[in-house]
Amino acid sequence: MKVHYFPSPEATNTLSTEELRARFLIGGLFQPGAVTAHYTDLDRMITGAAVPTTAPLTLPTDKELGTSFFLERREIGILNLGASGTVRVAGTAWDLGHLDCLYIGLGEKDVSFTNGSAGQAQFYFVSTPAHAKHPTAVVRRAEVRTEPIGDPAKANRRRINKLIHLDGVKSCQLVMGFTEFEPGSVWNTMPPHTHSRRTEIYLYFDVADNVVFHFMGEPTATRHLIVRDREAILSPAWSIHCGAGTGAYRFVWAMGGDNQVFADMDPAPIATLQ
Repeated sequence: MKVHYFPSPEATNTLSTEELRARFLIGGLFQPGAVTAHYTDLDRMITGAAVPTTAPLTLPTDKELGTSFFLERREIGILNLGASGTVRVAGTAWDLGHLDCLYIGLGEKDVSFTNGSAGQAQFYFVSTPAHAKHPTAVVRRAEVRTEPIGDPAKANRRRINKLIHLDGVKSCQLVMGFTEFEPGSVWNTMPPHTHSRRTEIYLYFDVADNVVFHFMGEPTATRHLIVRDREAILSPAWSIHCGAGTGAYRFVWAMGGDNQVFADMDPAPIATLQ
């Protein structure tokens, strides 16, 4: 398990492109037959992926956790970005299709990932510390209904699919979902914002051969990163997080922090960006 510590806003402004990518971008998450995991100091969030092949995979028990098993003091959200697969929790099998999401609460010891018969399952996950137990629950892609927001004239017409949140699957602090765009729209989270009470992780996917220009940094000192398919961006509380693609894409967003109120954010109006 790799550990990530983040520079201050002032230090971030001095980083080269290579240094910025090393601190804030995670690639190589989806490795066939393996589980990858990255422990961050963003509210102690862990992000990673499980890509089972012939044998089941289990969550790691690295010393960085400080516990005897992964979910002893944690909860986790799992989104399947691939073909159908199965997550087993304490002997119960949860079959997840493409873009189905599973929440697993505090204290579940036996969690494993297996591949389906229709192709390669690709399980992306984000975990946060937890102090209370909530039941395991699934959100099916077909059951998610959301109205589009944004303006086609500004190329930011999109649907925000909330999966783990206050009005849906309950959790201790994890909030998770994914955003997708209507044809011709490529700007996400525009106008941008920060949220000083929460931190966030993005995973861009279905990017294909395109790229996403992800903007980060303080609103008055913005930087950008070139992001490719299935690469993640770590977003501290002081940083904006928005982007534009050269073509169609989706992204998973996940947050942890002081509250779970989706609208708790500090706007960064376009006119103030530098």
